[in-house]
Amino acid sequence: MASTPRLKEKYANEVVDKLKEKFAYKSAMQVPRLTKIVVNKGIGAAVADKKLVDVGVDELTTITGQRAVATIAKKAVSNFKLREGMPIGAKVTLRGDRMYEFLDRLTSVALPRVRDFKGISDKGFDGRGNYTFGVKEQIIFPEISIDKVARISGMDITFVTTANTDAESIELLRGLGLPFADSSKK
Repeated sequence: MASTPRLKEKYANEVVDKLKEKFAYKSAMQVPRLTKIVVNKGIGAAVADKKLVDVGVDELTTITGQRAVATIAKKAVSNFKLREGMPIGAKVTLRGDRMYEFLDRLTSVALPRVRDFKGISDKGFDGRGNYTFGVKEQIIFPEISIDKVARISGMDITFVTTANTDAESIELLRGLGLPFADSSKK
């Protein structure tokens, strides 16, 4: 028997009610929800060494628990010695239970391991309710063994929601446990 992820239950039992109350939604179907999380890792040094893309794909697969795919260059850029069609990064799109499990591990285990962590910035919203932030080191995830890491690299994590505004989205993500920095202290 499969168990329901902790954050999925929290969303259904607590977050929906809080958002309905705050934004005066008439129906539970109007309440914004998280649809997917995209973890993207650009590997600029892959132009010289193709094996770095395979390492990046393996790291993202280990971190997320879902097979990552290599991303390819759409355009040729001569200054970067980049040709169209060359593998240049890795990405994985998480939905459903895996998405909630990754978010739970990110907020409860990985982000607290960041040095001098004071919360994530609230500046990464796109105006349509989606949020992106960057992680500077992949070693904050406990699945990655520091001994096997050849080079420290970062990644971008994008949260795609059904929210119409950034205010709705930030309340949804706060309710799910994302630790935003207190912008009033700045």
